[in-house]
Amino acid sequence: MEDRILTLLESVLGKSKKTSGNNYAFFSPFAEHYKPKLEINIGLNSKGDNPWHCWISDEKGKTIRSLFKKLKVSKEVWDEHNSIFSRKYRYSNLPNSENNGKTESVQLPKEYIPLWKPSNSVIRKHAIKYLEGRGITPSEIIKHEVGYCEEGIYKHKVIVPSYDSDGKLNYFVGRSFYETNHKHKNPDVSKDVVGFEMMVNWDLPIVICEGVFDAMAIRMNAIPLFGKSPQSKLQTEIIRRGVEKVYIVLDSDAFKNALRFAETLMNGGITVYVVELGDSDPSEMGFDEINKKIKNTEALTLRKLMEYKLVGVWEKQRRLTMMVISKRFTT
Repeated sequence: MEDRILTLLESVLGKSKKTSGNNYAFFSPFAEHYKPKLEINIGLNSKGDNPWHCWISDEKGKTIRSLFKKLKVSKEVWDEHNSIFSRKYRYSNLPNSENNGKTESVQLPKEYIPLWKPSNSVIRKHAIKYLEGRGITPSEIIKHEVGYCEEGIYKHKVIVPSYDSDGKLNYFVGRSFYETNHKHKNPDVSKDVVGFEMMVNWDLPIVICEGVFDAMAIRMNAIPLFGKSPQSKLQTEIIRRGVEKVYIVLDSDAFKNALRFAETLMNGGITVYVVELGDSDPSEMGFDEINKKIKNTEALTLRKLMEYKLVGVWEKQRRLTMMVISKRFTT
């Protein structure tokens, strides 16, 4: 693979000169110099990147993809790049999931009943009514094989399965459709999976959201996180598959996580869109409204990213100041 990467780079940049380790130097397209000053690591470093750096212009990046985007290489070059990096390739820079002793296999509850199968059960009718209230259509119920349980530890909960690219169950979500203090119950397995992976088209822009009902509302190539933070497997797949555009649609209380994830993707040369939701979530907004908001969102720039960060720092300082004032007032 390293030979293919070097051959590809030389087809774009010309003959290389080996320096140290897996580093190769090229004449820089960013600045004129009589020595090859663009250095590229053709093997993954300890963080799992292929970093490159022009020592004259100070242009740099973490991936060969980001370099090629700056150089605006031809379609033939991109085809070869994608052919190389679409293979199984360990990106060790991505955070490792902590299994915490959880089992790796997952099975649907033995009490699981498909909701699309006719039944006179009152409990089934309540489950369907709950989903209708969340904007979930019958076609979505069938598409995602949504079920429910009348007995067992998942009693009175709808069950939403997730399948990997081979059609194997990799996770599921249990959500109560009656009022209770325990609305959620998920299997005791790692969440380090790609939600709804079987339905993802990696050649198109993907949309990352928090929960399964958000993904169902968005419909268009949506991947649920089963939480507020992206897992390592999803990040790996985005890079490995050569995804060009990613829309991040997280609730306001997960906005910091969204910005952190966006910055990671942008460093890899991926165009990122952070969709601001305010106090609503996609499942409340519905298909038309959320997709209109997604469509009207502009790509995140480094300048906008810094503005978001500065606002976050200012808000944190404001809250600390208010806490100090409140404490002094009470004493």
